[in-house]
Amino acid sequence: MMKNRKEQLIKALKITAVRSSGAGGQHVNKVSSKIVLRFDLLNTTVFNTDEKALLRANLKNKLSAEDMLIISSQATRSQHKNKEIAIEKFIDMLTAALKVKPKRKASKPSRKSVIKRLEKKAKHALKKANRRKGDWG
Repeated sequence: MMKNRKEQLIKALKITAVRSSGAGGQHVNKVSSKIVLRFDLLNTTVFNTDEKALLRANLKNKLSAEDMLIISSQATRSQHKNKEIAIEKFIDMLTAALKVKPKRKASKPSRKSVIKRLEKKAKHALKKANRRKGDWG
């Protein structure tokens, strides 16, 4: 992603610090070290409509009902480190979601693999046929 666009994205983020959960004693109860990033995909001017559609399709499991991308980080006890981690996670997620996957080219199985499959199938059928009761009794 271009540096200018990255700066625009960071400016478009709504960053809040909240109290982190988990172990930590009194420190957890008095310090807001968890960072929550909110990015409004619907109202952003950083992306054009095609890019927004691609992001919406690739991030559909991570978007809220209002097309908000919410990322949180509480990996460390430092608010600043958590902010850096969350922003890095956000940028990586968007970069991966903007990549267009190449179309899959249809291919045929090799002749050897077809023969091998048919031989295995015939062998299995023979094994099943040998389990049946015969007319010799």
